Amino acid sequence: MSEFLTTSEYKDIAKSLVLPTTSFINGEAYRAMSGESFTSTNPATGEVLAEITACQADDVDYAVSCAKGAFDSGVWSELHPNERKATLLALCDLVEKHQHELAVMESLDSGKPICDCESIDIPEFVHTVRWHAELMDKIYDQTAPVGSDAMSMIVREPVGVVGAVLPWNFPLLMLAWKIAPALAAGCSMVIKPAKQTSLTAIRIAELAAEAGLPKGVLNVITGGGAAVGEAIGRHMDVDMVTFTGSTVTGRRFLQYSSDSNLKKVVLELGGKNPCVVLDDAEDLDYVAQQVCAAAFWNMGENCSAGSRLIVHEAIQDKLLELVKKYSSEWQLGDPLDPQNNLGAMIDTGHFNKVCEYLELGKQEGYEVVIGGNARDGRFIEPTIFAGVKNSDRMAQEEIFGPILSVITVSSFEEAMEVANDTEYGLAASVFTANSKRAIKAARAIKAGTVTVNCFGEGDITTPFGGYKLSGFGGRDNSIHAHDQYTELKTIWVDLSDHSA
Repeated sequence: MSEFLTTSEYKDIAKSLVLPTTSFINGEAYRAMSGESFTSTNPATGEVLAEITACQADDVDYAVSCAKGAFDSGVWSELHPNERKATLLALCDLVEKHQHELAVMESLDSGKPICDCESIDIPEFVHTVRWHAELMDKIYDQTAPVGSDAMSMIVREPVGVVGAVLPWNFPLLMLAWKIAPALAAGCSMVIKPAKQTSLTAIRIAELAAEAGLPKGVLNVITGGGAAVGEAIGRHMDVDMVTFTGSTVTGRRFLQYSSDSNLKKVVLELGGKNPCVVLDDAEDLDYVAQQVCAAAFWNMGENCSAGSRLIVHEAIQDKLLELVKKYSSEWQLGDPLDPQNNLGAMIDTGHFNKVCEYLELGKQEGYEVVIGGNARDGRFIEPTIFAGVKNSDRMAQEEIFGPILSVITVSSFEEAMEVANDTEYGLAASVFTANSKRAIKAARAIKAGTVTVNCFGEGDITTPFGGYKLSGFGGRDNSIHAHDQYTELKTIWVDLSDHSA
């Protein structure tokens, strides 16, 4: 991957982009049967980017029929794993070739800073797809010890047609998390990108076709959740749905499954994640930098954001002074300027929602450590409120913006109690110099991922998903992601001698 370009170079790319305006079904551009469209806008400027086809349930029927036809024909599902691998690796090569185009498209569509698109989203997309492509011919099936009179084979088979419904906060990365293991397993897919961020998913589908993916295997259908998402969730020929997004919407997909064919459902949902700093934490400069990253990365529009800072009273004042210092490194502004690492809220509705929490903080009388303001109707300053109680709305509700609540504790036991006092359980961080306390904390906190002395989500080798209202049915990433896109079959062969 190359170094950052200049702001003017990125803006030149933006001017020259030919943005997709249609869905991509059965290997070609597709316009909705209704002829309707919706407007895609740049969150940072309000500028209209494109009028994109708005699909409905009848369009979902067509996309699913194409995916099912491709799956049943075996054109992808029955290929040798090495052949599927070669196609996915060719897709990665094309993504790298079009890196700057895709990064600018992602930034324009989502308000994300170009520095993240270039250094995180594109490289991680490629790494994720390559990792699963290389894994597919290295996962072995099993036999069971059943004695000499029989042989049992335990084999994995692709689940069939997978519906994937994506969020708007990491359009490319979440796309990779879904398509890489599903396509590696041999499934066909119908992808619904978020209405706010459809562009890069369509472009990836175009590149996948160029890489040699057969028609009907990867279909991207654009439109609203009520029209397209629900139709996918209820479709009798969709064998599985994987969804990343809000807990409220995740519940709906469980209902859709219950009302239709009991399709498998995998949900990666919200979080209100604790960042626990104990009194013996070392190198508070580093801790402060990690606290800022946990709270502000991707404008806080991140389900694993460390939005609750649970800090021991003995070190709170010193830590917050350092947090104030390092928060200045989080520059807010034009997403196409690589010097800025904070961009715009995704849309006006979400901006207004986050602003309501800014007002709530002022009404509650919290101490404003930094920030507290909105800018230009599109941007939210990195904000830290101290003096928050864990029972307060600010500490219990997922804000999905760059707002950090500081909660003071006086003991290890209290820190663990507060960390778990939430309906969510996606991720957590613990900072301590004592290895026993670190392990005890990691075991005590009810979350799918607990990092020690850092903020993060692990990497492609580690499963990602949550406890409680943060997840259901499976995990993204790692070898375990392949399990959810396959069915287990037992084949029993009788070897006994019946001639006597």
